[in-house]
Amino acid sequence: MHLHEYARYDGIGLRRLIEAGEVTAAEVEATARRALEAADAHVNGLALPPFTPALGHAADGPLAGVPFLIKDHGPVAEGVPFTLGSRALPGVPAWRDTDLMTRFRAAGLVTLGLTTVPELCVSFSTEPLRYGPARNPWHLGRGAGGSSGGAAALVAAGAVPAAHASDGAGSIRVPASCCGLVGLKPSRGRVPCGPDLGEPMLGMAYEFALTRTVRDAAHLLDAVQGPGIGDKYTAPPPRRPYAAELGLAPDRLRVAVTTRSWAGTAVDAEVAAAAVRTGRVLEEAGHAVTEAGPAVDWEAVVSAWVCESVAIASTLLLAPRQVDEGRMEAVSRQFLKTAREYSALDMLAAFDAQNRVTRAVGAFFTAYDLLVTPTMGRLPAPHGTLRYDDPGQTLSGWLAELAEHGPFTQVFNVSGTPAISLPLGHSEDGLPIGVQLAAPYGREDLLFRVAAHLEQAMPWRERTPAVFTGRL
Repeated sequence: MHLHEYARYDGIGLRRLIEAGEVTAAEVEATARRALEAADAHVNGLALPPFTPALGHAADGPLAGVPFLIKDHGPVAEGVPFTLGSRALPGVPAWRDTDLMTRFRAAGLVTLGLTTVPELCVSFSTEPLRYGPARNPWHLGRGAGGSSGGAAALVAAGAVPAAHASDGAGSIRVPASCCGLVGLKPSRGRVPCGPDLGEPMLGMAYEFALTRTVRDAAHLLDAVQGPGIGDKYTAPPPRRPYAAELGLAPDRLRVAVTTRSWAGTAVDAEVAAAAVRTGRVLEEAGHAVTEAGPAVDWEAVVSAWVCESVAIASTLLLAPRQVDEGRMEAVSRQFLKTAREYSALDMLAAFDAQNRVTRAVGAFFTAYDLLVTPTMGRLPAPHGTLRYDDPGQTLSGWLAELAEHGPFTQVFNVSGTPAISLPLGHSEDGLPIGVQLAAPYGREDLLFRVAAHLEQAMPWRERTPAVFTGRL
């Protein structure tokens, strides 16, 4: 199988080739390894050399033979060392699989490597001192987003059709926007978080994947969704497989569109225009489109965000091995300082703030079925724009800086409602622009129906980045 042939297919396309006997799973894996080596030489998205052999997986799962990557955001796969992108963590092998990794294996995904993240996964750029910057394949001088930046860069460059990602404030959707991908943040409780966590980052962090097509996202969610044993939160089960939603036209929807940042930050004109254009396409399809957005208290969002950051830092403070803080980057040290000073009363106030945001978003979705926003406030940033190791940075200053770049995503981490970024725009300079669709709690089915329609009405499949394995 040649690289240019391999790069044409998404995960489902590769799976169907294998099922039809046109290519073997071994041939696909061998080609994926060549693609991964070629792409990583340009985008620097791997945290370790590729796994040899690939991690164990079922030979007969629904996605058997599809190449895949996992993220260095914490213990994921048994025996695979994790560092959270930090020089302070030596690379401790995970002691067991997470529930989600067990499902990735059962689906038949061929896991070939570990992708880079910013330190502690708390940045919208992936430029850790440990690994160096993950480069955007559309423009190597720009960032791939964060925190799933290494994953996004490699999927966009055609190394693999899909990769594991996680999202605590936009870390699936922001890299999807930067790199021209599909990035779904599921509903709270849709994807299992066990066995070692009850509610990741106090219920505001989510795991799933980045893909190049809507159908890959739908099939993958079918393979991994559903409660794990003892999960604290469980989302309502889907009425039918998500893949079955792709060919169904949604009923006439009440659609709201807003390009106004809840943080009060400026939004780039090209970014805003992509969201407005998406609203027009939905209106032409017969939906009722209105300019509106939920009445969100941004200070409440920030309060919940700080609490989430404290939860991240606390995992290090409570770790059995002492972390060498002198080897951590500056903002990470601010997180640790805040965690030590944070009180029980601070946490209760943050939970109250989270509740206010959740109620406001829930009330909004009693009047509307779908919300369209930009994914980010800006185009992908040049390397070095977000300086995580700036010794003069404060925690509040860092979160405000992140809000300048991504003011639209964190609200739905707090509320627990699903949201997806689609690559529906492109700047005059050739950079991808993501548009975010958000829906009521548990309505991934609706997101998939609308996303499949937009994938046809505003196609992106033929747009490929400058660094793409089909041309390397």
